[in-house]
Amino acid sequence: MVAGTANSPSVAEQALFMMLTLAKRAVEMHALVKEGKWSARLGKLPYDLFGKTVLIVGFGRIGTRTARRCLAMEMNVLIYDPYKSAAEITAAGCEPAADLDAVLPRADFVSIHCPKTPETVEMFNAARLRRMKPAAYLINTARGGIINEAALYDALSSGKLAGAGLDVFEQEPPLVPHSLFELPNVIIAPHVAGVTREAVDRMSEQTARNLLSALDGEPIRQNVINQDVLG
Repeated sequence: MVAGTANSPSVAEQALFMMLTLAKRAVEMHALVKEGKWSARLGKLPYDLFGKTVLIVGFGRIGTRTARRCLAMEMNVLIYDPYKSAAEITAAGCEPAADLDAVLPRADFVSIHCPKTPETVEMFNAARLRRMKPAAYLINTARGGIINEAALYDALSSGKLAGAGLDVFEQEPPLVPHSLFELPNVIIAPHVAGVTREAVDRMSEQTARNLLSALDGEPIRQNVINQDVLG
């Protein structure tokens, strides 16, 4: 059994945080003030999320929550998830995207929320990254390996992509030094998006509930992985 709903709000918040941190150029603004370069601020103007288009890849527990947060920021929300119906996505106030390659050029932000499977490993390779706008940002709070890191470095360092927010890496912990860590348009975190104080409490509580439900002979259906045992 899983406790999947326990950390999904936390990961969704991290995705939005990374979008805002990159768009508002928070790291650069912080440095300008600390370094006494106040007058340089007008040469590094931040961006709004308002009115921008975000493409969310994966519309499960985390993707749906991320979508709601983006809608609250008055963004246009596109969803790519071949396992969800267009009707379900539309009902959530979002626009379904059937073809990932076709929709990538529309996105100002791409936020990855799909599982890591043989189907999604290196989903964002050099060819896919080339389809994104040079002004776009890529966020990954899902799993390392869904983005090809060498291709990402090339896109970011050559100006073909504006920036990236990464909570996960192909190898964890990543080797230091790491080429991506040297880029000013990358923000990073140590795979901690789903491990907030509150999420840990929720995971502990949900695990206890799972155990008790199994012992009572009435397991919580949505938390059971091998659903065939339920009959």
